Amino acid sequence: MEMDACKGGDGMISIVIVDDHAVVRSGLTMLLDSIDDFAVVGEASEGDEAYEQVSEKCPQVVLMDLSMPHGKDGLSATSEIKKQYPDTQILILTMHDDEEYLFRAIELGASGCILKNAPHEELVKAIRQVAGGDAYLYPSATKRLMEDYMNKTKQGNKGDTYRLLTDREREVLALVAKGYANKEVAEKLVISVKTVEAHKAKVMEKLHMKTRPELVEYAWKKGLIGYSR
Repeated sequence: MEMDACKGGDGMISIVIVDDHAVVRSGLTMLLDSIDDFAVVGEASEGDEAYEQVSEKCPQVVLMDLSMPHGKDGLSATSEIKKQYPDTQILILTMHDDEEYLFRAIELGASGCILKNAPHEELVKAIRQVAGGDAYLYPSATKRLMEDYMNKTKQGNKGDTYRLLTDREREVLALVAKGYANKEVAEKLVISVKTVEAHKAKVMEKLHMKTRPELVEYAWKKGLIGYSR
């Protein structure tokens, strides 16, 4: 399908919903299909399925969950979709503790982010806004975005301590940087949550870091997270 084929022409805003929870997808579909000028044209449970849905359905807007432990994550899918279908607008669905990934999502081409617990009318507003070519950020996001940017420019390189990490610690670091919770990391690596916590503690000790956002920042700078198809 040609890249410029994904364009609306009937006055409807076409939407693909991407979330690993079927109940969430079903609820969002019922809500959005009840809006006169909205049409949910597809659903996906992980990033590769999302890419296929965009290729087949050419939606104007993709509602993209960030953390999908049983498939490709939302950041990777956002990067791939925007490279091939730049006219498709992506609105990230995020939780409060995902805020450190906001800056990266915008860098990868997302048109904005909305909290999963936002009121329904706010979600409708956000979809209309990004479908019209504008950006949407939930109220506290602009401040956080600027803080992330300032921290990124101030911190500089942390030094080449990556060689001190074991292969397993590097795997844990990459998954944490993509937004996975400890339980999700444990499932992907087939290890216990306690083992994940131990590896993460070791990583932070070796890299001389104290917070999760620092780990995320380090992973970006080291190029540990791949976003190409």
